[in-house]
Amino acid sequence: MHFFSTLVVASAFIASGVLAHPGHDTRHEIEERAAFMKNSKRDLSHCASKMKARGLEARAVQRRAAIAKSTREKRGLSTSAPYLRARDAASVLNTTQLSGVDDTPLTPEATLFSSINSCILSPEVTQGPYYASGEYIRRNLIEDQEGVEMIIDLQVIDMATCEPVVNSMIDFWHCNATGVYSGVVASGNGDITDTSNINATFLRGLQPTQYDGVAQFTTVFPGHYTGRAPHIHVLAHFNGSILSNSTYGGGTASH
Repeated sequence: MHFFSTLVVASAFIASGVLAHPGHDTRHEIEERAAFMKNSKRDLSHCASKMKARGLEARAVQRRAAIAKSTREKRGLSTSAPYLRARDAASVLNTTQLSGVDDTPLTPEATLFSSINSCILSPEVTQGPYYASGEYIRRNLIEDQEGVEMIIDLQVIDMATCEPVVNSMIDFWHCNATGVYSGVVASGNGDITDTSNINATFLRGLQPTQYDGVAQFTTVFPGHYTGRAPHIHVLAHFNGSILSNSTYGGGTASH
């Protein structure tokens, strides 16, 4: 099995599947994905004890708690107020929405930030819908876009060794709060007469994974458009090169 087919990306704040775009036929990709998954692990559960023993889980809790505290302080919010955390679909559907979450100001940070929710990266021939190469290496992707600010903490783990992967380059892109992608002029992507959007770069960028295989992005929560749930695209590059204009090229990719 190739190295890049054994990787998982874990997100601290959001994890979402990528859906098709207008005119994008996913049937063949779904078949390839199903064949790939027959011989691949589906999550990081087999790495949980090893990650905990090596301190990866504890450092993730500390890192994500620090991000949450710093972000709340910048907004003048109490750092002792309960945090929100993602819930799985089953728990939402089976819980009356008249009730509140169980978290309190005393809920341990280890409970809030130690999740190993994950998605598996697989080798692909194409980079995905509305992909644009040559984007800048940067952490803050917002530019002039309005919306709910969101901080993403991604960690890349080798599923074969359960070790973090450093020096991979995470390519990250999604639409803005009204469902429009930068760098694209196409039917279904906002105002098709606005040809200036082809040169826009908002909500696109790359970051290298550093210590503990972590990369972080500051962005805004993506909107939705007809037939599509909100989603984010994540592509991992390996063995490429950082170019003189602060972009990235070459190597292989997993999506």
